Amino acid sequence: MSNQAEEDPMAKPTIAVEDLYNIRDTYFTANLDEKNSKLQKESDLALKLLDSVPPEQRKSPMQRATYEYLRGKILDVFPDYRKEAEDHLSKAVKLNPSLTDAWLCLGNCIWKKGDLSSAKNCFTLALSKGPNKKLLCQLSMLERKMAQGTENEAKLVEESIQHGREAITLDVKDGNSWYNLGNACLTSFFVTGAWDHSKLLQSLKAYQNAEKDERMKSNPDLYFNCATVNKYLENYERALSGFEAAALKDPGLNATDEVQKLVNLLDKLENMLRGHARAKRLASLVSLLDAVNLNSSYKRATIDLLSEGLNKAVAVVGKVLFFIKHESVAPIYYLVCDSNQICFVLSVYGIHNDAIKEGDQLTLLEPCYRYIDFSWKEKHYQFKSIRVDFLEQALVNGKAPAPRHAIRTSIYAQHKP
Repeated sequence: MSNQAEEDPMAKPTIAVEDLYNIRDTYFTANLDEKNSKLQKESDLALKLLDSVPPEQRKSPMQRATYEYLRGKILDVFPDYRKEAEDHLSKAVKLNPSLTDAWLCLGNCIWKKGDLSSAKNCFTLALSKGPNKKLLCQLSMLERKMAQGTENEAKLVEESIQHGREAITLDVKDGNSWYNLGNACLTSFFVTGAWDHSKLLQSLKAYQNAEKDERMKSNPDLYFNCATVNKYLENYERALSGFEAAALKDPGLNATDEVQKLVNLLDKLENMLRGHARAKRLASLVSLLDAVNLNSSYKRATIDLLSEGLNKAVAVVGKVLFFIKHESVAPIYYLVCDSNQICFVLSVYGIHNDAIKEGDQLTLLEPCYRYIDFSWKEKHYQFKSIRVDFLEQALVNGKAPAPRHAIRTSIYAQHKP
């Protein structure tokens, strides 16, 4: 027995609880019953070890609080709410109100019950006793949950982002805090209509910082959510690699489905581009594009003259050939042809799908250009792409789209961070 265990009778049970939660957070299987069975077995052993502490060594209020906290935490390891766990954790914080981890566990337990406001009270009360990164992260997560379906959804998510940033200031190397901030920024992207490119970049940076923490490499959700960001940033190869890595770490995620959806989309884009690149009718379709008048502040360009990234003070005029159906809510994809009869993919964010139709003439202002060129599973993808994030970046048949076409409502992805 170590000196620590001799001095502190709760040392061994504490280590057992840490091991139990490590199993919960790192053991993934497609069979949830198998995981729950494993957790049940380990929690029974942890409870047995805790109860082996002699009664005389858990008589003082501090010892009793630790005992109640550990017992409640063991019982709360399962995904469902357990009243017995709440009862023990409530006793713990009454016996020792400064026991931060007990407040954290109590808040999580009450959250499972569905009483979100009481859970928030637990976190904020504990934070009133002093800053704590774990509490701030949980509060940030809870605020995102509370935001869903409310009128002030975006405001609550911004509060979540703020608490996420506060957690990072306490420990800039903590991967979990960075992961939470990445989730908050990604959620903000969705709740505002999946158009704010800056939120994606903030989210990606946070996830990249989270990956620097070795402890986060066992978290499949980090890989999944980072892949989701890369999908919306149109970093297709990184997205596919990320979803595949998530699927390997946790077969229970729908990551394999996400890989297949993305491959289906890329195949469709490739096939449509190949099928229309040399179509004889293109010349007649684009014959009038050169006659389109441009604002003098924009320089006319064709797709082959664009630079990678944002092209300031440049405009591309094109004809919409096809609306491309796919399996995700956003973005909207179109096949477009410029005045040189060069076809490219147009991905549209922040604009309703009824704003742009097949046959429309488009003027794309300050286009964000990407040349997609990568291989995946022996299939080579290569095409030109323009991304539109804002209503103001496109003129349809020479006119600005009506304000009602702007998306500012919530679009949640399948996987809610």
